[in-house]
Amino acid sequence: MFKLRYVPRENIFQKFFKARESLIEQFQKGDLSKKEYIEEGFYDIQRLEIKPFKIVDSFEKAIFNYQYYNTMAKYYYLQSNQIKKYGKHMEKYKEYLQKVDDFYYKKDRSTMKAIELLDFYGVEAYYIQVSSTYLKKKLFEIIFLDHKDVILHSTSQWLLERLQREGLFKEGVRKSLIANYVNEKY
Repeated sequence: MFKLRYVPRENIFQKFFKARESLIEQFQKGDLSKKEYIEEGFYDIQRLEIKPFKIVDSFEKAIFNYQYYNTMAKYYYLQSNQIKKYGKHMEKYKEYLQKVDDFYYKKDRSTMKAIELLDFYGVEAYYIQVSSTYLKKKLFEIIFLDHKDVILHSTSQWLLERLQREGLFKEGVRKSLIANYVNEKY
């Protein structure tokens, strides 16, 4: 008798996070600059034909969406800076900056969704030490005590205020868990 054997395939989470882990490893070893890391992350999204989830009903989906929107925002920020540098196509520059703002807003909504899905438990946030004068007392880190590899960042005022209201935001300034990445310019 002929028997069928189930062979599991990698799902979208596994493919995306496997590619992302590889980029993180290359960045940490110094094989990729922060700019290259961002560009390669964007190219992975394009290559894998990834889109964010419309229905976010799990922590993993929320984090996936955060990573998607964060990568897109950073990529378009890089592109806008290239355009600005040469002073041409300023309408494209403005268009890209609008995309950056939109992606960052969606990233912050994804952050809040991840926190809500955990019912606000096991979450901590705090300002981090940064070398950028602009980001001092603006950039904060959000960590999930049961998900040590999930480290999120934001400058969103509305998100900060919500974290403070929920008692998740700790006073003072700490060193980021990924300080080398956060403080490298791109």
